[in-house]
Amino acid sequence: MERSITYIKTIPPEAAEGRLKTIYDRISGPDGRVDNILMAHSLRPHTLEGHMTLYKSVLHHSSNQLSKWFLETIGVYVSLLNNCAYCVDHHYTGLKRFLKDDEKAKAIHSTLEIGKTDVMAASDALDAKAAAGLNYAGQLTRSPSSVREKDISDLRNAGYEDGEILEINQVTAYFAYANRTVLGLGCSTAGETLGLSPNNSNDQKDWGHQ
Repeated sequence: MERSITYIKTIPPEAAEGRLKTIYDRISGPDGRVDNILMAHSLRPHTLEGHMTLYKSVLHHSSNQLSKWFLETIGVYVSLLNNCAYCVDHHYTGLKRFLKDDEKAKAIHSTLEIGKTDVMAASDALDAKAAAGLNYAGQLTRSPSSVREKDISDLRNAGYEDGEILEINQVTAYFAYANRTVLGLGCSTAGETLGLSPNNSNDQKDWGHQ
């Protein structure tokens, strides 16, 4: 049994066998569903495994120092710049969950929307340090070849340590990959529960979506 939730064929959980079924069992949500972006890999389970390893490490690892809500904010911003509504919807929901302040999340989203066409500036929703990190993410998304050593120095001056700069870099790079997976294969959010993620940061082998 096969069904299409993207432009290519996909194998749903109820029809999965072998390695694919094993991975689906690891990543499924509370109702047994698998996000469409992940199901898009079903014809090549090894790329699904690679995707989940990267995703868990970049956004949900206990060694990360930046807060999860800020990492999700970077993901929302990069996805807005890439016009990837799928990832915006999922990760804005995640941002709200981790921030636990819907009004501030809404204000952040509005600031990010303005930042699509204007230079990101500090606002009531984002302090100067957060804005600097998002400026870098925006530059890396729009024009990666324009990044220079001075841009990294600016991040240090804003208060980031080099390991935190690496975190921003990797989240930005991950969403470039995720956005192109979604947009290039036509993923939609149909039938999904928004904002589920592998939140158990203390166990890198736990890929279950909560």
